[in-house]
Amino acid sequence: MSGKLLRLVCSVAMAAGALLVPPPAAAVPGAEPGGRTVAQQLTDLQRLYREAEKATETYNATAERLTKQRAEVARLDRELARARRSLHDSRIAAGRLATQQYQGSTEISAYVRLLLARNPQQALDEGHVIGQLARERVEAVGRLTASEKQAGELDRAARKALDDQLALAERQKKDRDDVQARLKDVEELLASLTPQQLAALGELEKKGTAAAQRQLMASGVLSGERRPSRKGARALGYAVRQLGKPYRWGAEGPKSYDCSGLTSQAWARAGRPIPRTSQEQWAQLPRIPLKKLRPGDLVIYFPEATHVAMYLGGGMMIQAPRTGETVRVSPLASFPILGAVRPDRRR
Repeated sequence: MSGKLLRLVCSVAMAAGALLVPPPAAAVPGAEPGGRTVAQQLTDLQRLYREAEKATETYNATAERLTKQRAEVARLDRELARARRSLHDSRIAAGRLATQQYQGSTEISAYVRLLLARNPQQALDEGHVIGQLARERVEAVGRLTASEKQAGELDRAARKALDDQLALAERQKKDRDDVQARLKDVEELLASLTPQQLAALGELEKKGTAAAQRQLMASGVLSGERRPSRKGARALGYAVRQLGKPYRWGAEGPKSYDCSGLTSQAWARAGRPIPRTSQEQWAQLPRIPLKKLRPGDLVIYFPEATHVAMYLGGGMMIQAPRTGETVRVSPLASFPILGAVRPDRRR
């Protein structure tokens, strides 16, 4: 599948989904007699792309969890190493005291000598030494017991963390395979289209995007331009510098991005780390009405929150669309809008 063909149909599929009044499923040139119309094929393509993007976000979420789990395993391994060193030291100390007690076992009569001592101060001093030795033994045993308990607990925690990491790694592999399978379905459908159908899709893209954008702008929801916050301006500047770089699912830059990889990296560079996936960005970040949009805010698309872009201003947004395309500026109404979030609203 050529990159040009893939880019064309990718943008067509998503633009068609943004129509506020969907076009009728009428036949267009290139449709086979009695077969599916281009509009129907476009519906299938749109569904496949949305499934692929949803699978991509699932893969991204698993990858993020795996990264955190690997860090947790490393932290527990370091703590376990320290606990084992402490346990080793405690065992040496306890062994030393046990040896001293064994070697001095014939001196139990020291208590009797204290009673017979002629010098009371000497008796008190020797009694203090014996008491101190007893306390040291008790403390040594206590440290040994505590070290054994801590080492055991950390060992169990480290084993569980490693098991969880292996499970997440296996899950990540399954998620990756799911994305690749869905993208293969898309490519097979694209390969089945004729040049005439592709031309019709191109025209549908142009008209559909323009109609959806006109309707959005006419609604007045974007009336009034707002200035970005300081961090918002930095995030936007980063996103602008990525224009022209290719989309790649699961990518977070700097050479390529997927949709949420671009937005999360842009805000991280602005000093405000945000969740990795579009779904978590929608779930965790403060939501704002579209009428309050300012440059740098994030716009979330589709009911499942499977796509995200950054608002540029003037009814336009910056996005990493999908496989075969590059980071670009697009009309805000390119896809069905779910809502908007502002990463630095409370800062």
